[in-house]
Amino acid sequence: MSYPQPRTPEETLADAKKQLGLPLVVVICGSTRFMTEMAEADLRETEAGRIVVKPGCDMKSPHALWSDPVEAEALKVRLDALHRAKIRLADEVLVVNVRLSSPSLRSPRMVPPVLRSASRALCHPQG
Repeated sequence: MSYPQPRTPEETLADAKKQLGLPLVVVICGSTRFMTEMAEADLRETEAGRIVVKPGCDMKSPHALWSDPVEAEALKVRLDALHRAKIRLADEVLVVNVRLSSPSLRSPRMVPPVLRSASRALCHPQG
């Protein structure tokens, strides 16, 4: 006699999002050196009717929240964990200006089924 396999948390989340009628959730990944390109990708994805999550802090730009090196390192660890949670939440990953072998995307369990790449040409068709 075979028993049904228990549902994974990922399957439960996907079903709940369908039942709620939520639009696709897209996470934007890439180096914070490309925050301008990420903002453009965010705009285009939002206009297309998708929920967008992306890095919220550019630690390469000066800010009081990460001016102390010790606090900055602790914040970076927390932000990295938060971004991995965003990846798990997403239905799709949109990679902006990085290789698809980014450390955030190495674990197959973490990557949603759809992985897309946006080049500068895609983000800036006029230039």
